[in-house]
Amino acid sequence: MPTTKKRINISVSKDVERAVKKLALRDDVPQATKAAELLRLALEVEEDIVLDRIASERERKSKEYVPYSKDIWK
Repeated sequence: MPTTKKRINISVSKDVERAVKKLALRDDVPQATKAAELLRLALEVEEDIVLDRIASERERKSKEYVPYSKDIWK
């Protein structure tokens, strides 16, 4: 049966192969599923790094702060 997921072929070192195999066995999932999950997590980490850089740059550029006022909540 065809799948709706995109398949990609990658070459990995023996160490990476062993690690993915052990993690897949531990979590009782296929190796491809574990590899896809790890790739998704890595992309989230990369996204967080980029967003942190953007936020840090904005923070450095903007020194103007809006003062707190109790009147704002009225």
